[in-house]
Amino acid sequence: MITNFGALYAGHVDLGDIGLEATALNDRNFSDEHLATIFDRTTAIAQLMDRVGFDSFWMAEHHFQTEGNECIGNLLMLYLHLAHITENLKFGCGFNINPMWHPLRLAEDFATADRLTNGRVIFGVGRGYHSREVDTFGAPSTNTDSDANRELFEEQVEIIMKAFNNRSFSHHGKNYQIPPPVAYRGYQLEEITLVPRPRTLPVECWQPIVSAGQRAMDFMAKHGIKGIIGGGAVTGGASEEVVTRWRDTLIAHGQEAEMGTDLTVGIVTYICDSEAQGIKECKKYFEEDMKMFAPLGFFRGMTDQQLSDLGDPKRAPSAGLPIIDDAVKAGSWLCGPPELITERLMELQDKYPGLERVHVGCTRMGTPLEVILEQLERFGKEVMPKFKSQKA
Repeated sequence: MITNFGALYAGHVDLGDIGLEATALNDRNFSDEHLATIFDRTTAIAQLMDRVGFDSFWMAEHHFQTEGNECIGNLLMLYLHLAHITENLKFGCGFNINPMWHPLRLAEDFATADRLTNGRVIFGVGRGYHSREVDTFGAPSTNTDSDANRELFEEQVEIIMKAFNNRSFSHHGKNYQIPPPVAYRGYQLEEITLVPRPRTLPVECWQPIVSAGQRAMDFMAKHGIKGIIGGGAVTGGASEEVVTRWRDTLIAHGQEAEMGTDLTVGIVTYICDSEAQGIKECKKYFEEDMKMFAPLGFFRGMTDQQLSDLGDPKRAPSAGLPIIDDAVKAGSWLCGPPELITERLMELQDKYPGLERVHVGCTRMGTPLEVILEQLERFGKEVMPKFKSQKA
């Protein structure tokens, strides 16, 4: 049953005019001062979520985005700060992008944050689809060379898990020799120890399920990694076929599982008087999401011409692009009064009896801070208690 609630925020600042007819995404270039407002925004969101009883707040690691869409470069540093100005809220890495890190440095930084926050940071790993980010750090992104990216990512996760779960370890692979074969203070180095190791073992780890390939699911199940569907991947909500294959994968790896086990589903929720009102008010947020994510391959089925038109405010409105009405119909955006939101989430709970965690709220690209705060507060007060009471 659903009893654990979080929100996923990619980290956009105030984008000004938004929607298909607004400034093209690539034409935005904000000042350092404006981009730095991300820290006040995340502080406001975290403190509200902590106050109204949410379980976790998830943000994304991204780099170099002067357009203002995703402006958090170091999740673990930010979380260390936020944990010290909140009381109970946990902070999820959604996600640290492994190919942009040395695996041992990422493991060390997480372990330090885990110790200093008394276990309030949740580990998350991702492969990285922004070529401007990942390739700049010296590794191929999924959009540059997906096979090489996956090979590197999988080896890095192997190393991180060894570092977390073993007092000392070694690793000899294609990309890393750990430790290197060198002499150290009079002896030959053969194993190495992460200092510090995490306080909370085993480390809870999450990864996005995007393409939903069987190789990726098997790898996750092998390492005990849990999956997140929706959110930044803009996949259109929980696909029953994907959820079914995930359950079957867990069973094949010797785990007891039912539909929804070890998954988090991301759904946009917008509380208002009616579904029609929600569609009208959220239309521009949906369009900004599309402007951001469609060129990166996350709005499937769009033609090259549509993608080209999307980048032109004059052509975009008549390009036959996806509309929010379809997202509402598919169930990935829930708009309407709290009773309707509750009913739809109860239906999801019935459909996926193993599902415990969902990401909710309206935090999509371009959503003003005051709307994010209002929606999270309303959800926390008007919807969440009906599910939290199920624990009893």
